[in-house]
Amino acid sequence: MNIVCLDLEGVLVPEIWIAFAEETGIKELKRTTRDEPDYRKLMQYRINILDANNLKLEDVQATIAKVKPLDGAYEFLTELRKLTQVVILSDTFKEFAAPLMKQLDYPTILCNELVIDGDNRIVDIKLRQEDGKRKAIDAFRSLSYKTFAAGDSYNDLAMIRRADNGCLFRAPAKILETEKDLKLCITFQEFLETIKAFL
Repeated sequence: MNIVCLDLEGVLVPEIWIAFAEETGIKELKRTTRDEPDYRKLMQYRINILDANNLKLEDVQATIAKVKPLDGAYEFLTELRKLTQVVILSDTFKEFAAPLMKQLDYPTILCNELVIDGDNRIVDIKLRQEDGKRKAIDAFRSLSYKTFAAGDSYNDLAMIRRADNGCLFRAPAKILETEKDLKLCITFQEFLETIKAFL
């Protein structure tokens, strides 16, 4: 049996924090996992900026409500789900993911949670587990699944390397410079054909 594990942001939907940075005009929030490999460090950086600007959970959610899947992502995912099991492995948070999952016809997603205080401020994060994407691949493999993993950022590399097969999707140049042996897909059609070859 096969299972395909996909990153969410940058692969199926735009980067939420970049959209929020553009909405608020706070360019520092454009920093993502394409720039910072340490996810906890990145999230603390974001939380500090939100706090300094008196921005709360509902402010981020208002931007997310306007985010649409990348062009071709819905059709790609719909076709892929006809062929095999698909699980989204994301470092995003359930408080952010729900409206995006609705637009993608509710695929299975494993993600994290935010810690919110009484004033609706984001004060911390609750990771499902450390190195969760790689550990999810390990878990699926322990259940005798053959795994394919794909993503676009530093935090996807461990799961791609641990999977039976995988690729990068629209990854930035600085990742491509160090991960030259990984296949890169640019279009959703090429992405689908690459996965089909694995299946």
